Amino acid sequence: MRNFVLNVIQPDGDAPPPPEFLEPIMRDVEAVNQEMRGSGVWVFGAGLELARTARVVRVRDGETLLTDGPFAEGKEHIGGFTVIAVPDLDAALGWAEKLSRATTLPIEVRPVAAVDAA
Repeated sequence: MRNFVLNVIQPDGDAPPPPEFLEPIMRDVEAVNQEMRGSGVWVFGAGLELARTARVVRVRDGETLLTDGPFAEGKEHIGGFTVIAVPDLDAALGWAEKLSRATTLPIEVRPVAAVDAA
């Protein structure tokens, strides 16, 4: 099995969508999460706070630089993620399609390079 991360790409904004829009999405997302758990592929998942709460730390020429947000010029950000363990990329893409349908948002699929079990 190989681990993949499914990143939920959402548009920037300071407030969540209204309940009448968000509640059916969250219901559908939970159904996909339950299907992942039931099939044994779900490893870990979480939603993230708004992008404005993020901080980026960079070290350049020995100096630590701290900036707000993921990228000032970005119009999208990662709003949440799920790590799954599946046989191959095709299986990961299948789960990403289900998650995209549930969230109504794009899903970035990326293989996890390594897991440090230290």
